[in-house]
Amino acid sequence: MDLIGFLDDLADFSNIIDLGRKGLATDGREHEGRINYERGISGSLDLFKIAQLSADPRTIILSELVFLKRELQFCHETDSITKSSLNQAIQSFEDALRCLSVVEDFKAYQAAEATHLTTKKYRIRNLPKDAFHLACIGHRTRLQNVLKSPGMNVIEKTVLQQRIKNMTAGQLAYTEKQERALGSKNK
Repeated sequence: MDLIGFLDDLADFSNIIDLGRKGLATDGREHEGRINYERGISGSLDLFKIAQLSADPRTIILSELVFLKRELQFCHETDSITKSSLNQAIQSFEDALRCLSVVEDFKAYQAAEATHLTTKKYRIRNLPKDAFHLACIGHRTRLQNVLKSPGMNVIEKTVLQQRIKNMTAGQLAYTEKQERALGSKNK
């Protein structure tokens, strides 16, 4: 899979969703808006499923990061609560990418692991609950809260549910990288 092309396609579908939403809110453009909205949602859903199937934590995190940045771009300028939440999510995923770079360097991750508390609260499967895990956990909660919104379109809920699945898949794949990195110190 060409990651750059994949992420560009996801950004394009996000643009189409926004175009569709604007069309739905414009007299005489509702039908065209609905077509664009559904096309954007469908395309995004397909790409999020591909990201999950890749089992690549980088692909999963980058796809979410691209989507979040587009949502922020399309957010109304006076919607400070949503903008704050999106900025926080973006920052947490950028931190997750930094963790991903470190976990792929076994010696560096072994040193970093020694700086994490060993109590259960700060561990997942006896591995450090670092910024990668925190980003996925926090975002999964954020998405689950959005799912609770009354009146949300059912097709948009399917995208949110897929994104939640992606957070779980990303965490699992990252945990495997952690295990490999920390398992290598015993060799």
